[in-house]
Amino acid sequence: MATYKKRGYKPKTQAEKTEALEDNSTTAEVFNTLDESASRTEEWAVKNQNYIIGAVAVIALVALSYLGYNKFVAEPKASLAMNDMFQAQQYFEQAVNGVAAKDSLYTLSLNGGEGKFGMLDIINEYGGTPAADLATYYAGMAYYNLNDYQNTVKYLSDFSGDDLLLAPIANGRIGDAFVQLNQPEDALSYYEKAASMNENGFTTPMYLFKAGNVALTLGKTEAALEHFNTIKETYPTSSQAANIEVFIGQAQASL
Repeated sequence: MATYKKRGYKPKTQAEKTEALEDNSTTAEVFNTLDESASRTEEWAVKNQNYIIGAVAVIALVALSYLGYNKFVAEPKASLAMNDMFQAQQYFEQAVNGVAAKDSLYTLSLNGGEGKFGMLDIINEYGGTPAADLATYYAGMAYYNLNDYQNTVKYLSDFSGDDLLLAPIANGRIGDAFVQLNQPEDALSYYEKAASMNENGFTTPMYLFKAGNVALTLGKTEAALEHFNTIKETYPTSSQAANIEVFIGQAQASL
């Protein structure tokens, strides 16, 4: 077994000289192996340098293209889309806050007016931008207020925004549309989905209450009771909790 020796130590006995020769031989073999491996690696690199350079160039080109696309195409397009949507948003807000000509304003928000884009134009012209996704939400809401429930479901189902408020409201409105289409099973599914998204004291009890009522009409009494009791226990200060005992009593009477 090899022993530790101070630097500069010279072997004295024949055994130590033999061990030193073996150590030098092993070290030489290791370095020779490393040299051979390095040489083979260098030879491979030289032989394939065109492929290596090409691969690096492709990676660099992809990265630069991505950055360039975002900076010079995607970002300006997104900004232009938001600007072009401004008038359509104004029509929508006027319809929500107004008392007259609501249908006309919702229609203008969808189709545009005064030479400006409507929500449908934004969706078609600026697909893939945040503005187009938001326009999809507005379109679905406008269609609901125009009593076009099929298009309500179509557009709000395409809305992919993850806004903490808009996402549950979009799913809840799909539930409302399915109620109008006399599809209570679908309505219940969307109300429950809306209630479970971003649990809070506003949208959660509102959609739990709607889910409970639809569940009652479907004869799903236990599900209805679960939703009503959740409102009572978890959201006692919500507006839905005010008369919740009445609905709990109706559900219990149906058992």
